[in-house]
Amino acid sequence: MDAQSIYVTALKNTHAIEMQALQIMERQVERLEHYPEMEAALRRHIEETHGQRTRLEEALQSLGDSPSALKEGFLGFVGNMMALGHTPAQDEILKNSYANHAFENFEIAAYESLLTIGEVAGQSGHLSAFQQSLSEEQAMAQTVRELIKPTTRRYLELSLAGAKADR
Repeated sequence: MDAQSIYVTALKNTHAIEMQALQIMERQVERLEHYPEMEAALRRHIEETHGQRTRLEEALQSLGDSPSALKEGFLGFVGNMMALGHTPAQDEILKNSYANHAFENFEIAAYESLLTIGEVAGQSGHLSAFQQSLSEEQAMAQTVRELIKPTTRRYLELSLAGAKADR
């Protein structure tokens, strides 16, 4: 195996992760009712994620390859299950906030790894695009982290008032 083939695999894996992220965020955003700041952040990041997906597809196409339908199908299914996994929970919004923070950091690690593999594989032409994706993931991780306290306070406020607070 050479660095180029490892790079192509990393591109496909990162693309599948982005497709999973879209599934998770799209399921969450359609259910949010009482948390407009989280909804706005998710909607903004869904748009960024579409751009990230496009950058990955362009890199794969430039190398004569394409995303892995098998990986995407599996991770899309997992993403939907993850998004739906918290729906019956009384504290769905809190669990989703924790999971989103963790997933954003997972994506950060994936892009840091992809950038390293790209450097070794001599793919400097793609690196600025993936640096942009990394920066977007870092910003979203920070946003989600900053929203944990206000989201928790809103959840408490609604719950203690006897209102529906889960989403």
